[in-house]
Amino acid sequence: MLDIFLLPFMQRALLAGLLLGALLAVLGVFVVLKRMSFFSDGVAHASLAGVAGGILLNTNPLLSAVAFSALAGALIAWLERRTRIASDAVVGLIFTAGMAAGVVMISFKPGYQPDLISYLFGNILSLQWSELGIMAILSVLIILFLIWQYKNLTLMILNPEIAHVNKVNVARLQTMLYVIVAVSVVMGMKLLGIVLVSALVIIPVSTAKLIARSFKSLVILSIILSEVAVVLGMLLSVAFNLPTGAVMVLCGMGIFILTFIASRIFVTKN
Repeated sequence: MLDIFLLPFMQRALLAGLLLGALLAVLGVFVVLKRMSFFSDGVAHASLAGVAGGILLNTNPLLSAVAFSALAGALIAWLERRTRIASDAVVGLIFTAGMAAGVVMISFKPGYQPDLISYLFGNILSLQWSELGIMAILSVLIILFLIWQYKNLTLMILNPEIAHVNKVNVARLQTMLYVIVAVSVVMGMKLLGIVLVSALVIIPVSTAKLIARSFKSLVILSIILSEVAVVLGMLLSVAFNLPTGAVMVLCGMGIFILTFIASRIFVTKN
C-alpha cells in the first residue's frame, strides 16, 4: 500500500496535508483560546463566493478564495470594532452573504463543476503543483508572522488588558490574526473542503487541551495530533477507497475520544 506514495499526486497530497495540518493546528490554538471557532467555520463557508468568482473568471479558484477570505476576515474585525453587533452575529452576516453570493455566481455557469465540488467537499488527491506552491509560499509567510508576533499574540489571547499596557496594538493585531486564520482555513479547503475544514482547526487543539499542561505543550501536542490524523486518515482512505478529508476528520475525532477516555481513567486512578 505504501507504494502508492511513489506516485506524484500522492506525494503532493502528503506534502500539502503535513504542511496545512501543522499550520492549522498552530492557528487552532489561538482560535480555540480566543473562542473563534465559529469564525473559522463561517469564513470557510463565506469563501464559496471567492471560489465561484475564480471559476467564473477562469482564474485559479484558490487564489480568488484566499483574496476574498482575507477581505472577509478584515471586514469582520472592522465591524466588530465599529458596531455594537455581537461577534457571532457579524460572522453570521458575512457567512450567509458569502454563501448566497457564491450560489448566485455559480448559477451563471450551469453544469457540473469539478473544481467547485473539490472545494466544497475536499479532494486533496487532485491538488496540482501550482496550488501546492501557493500553499507553501503563504504558509511560510504566515509562519514567519507567527514567529515574529508570537509573544504579542499570546499576550493578546491570554490577557488583552496587559497587552494594552505593554503597548501592543490589540486592534491591529486582532485584525491580522483574523486575516491569517481566514487565509489558512481557505487553503485547507482542498484538504477537507468548505464543509469540514474547520475540523482540523478545532479537533487537534481540543484534544491537546485534555492533556497539555502549558501553552507551549498545547502548541506542540496540537501539531503532533493534527499530523497523526492527517497521515492516518490518508492511509486509511487509500486502503479502503474512502473520501480522504472525511476520514481525516473521523481519525481526529477518534483520537479525541480515546484521549478523553484515557484522561478520565488517569484522573480516576489518581
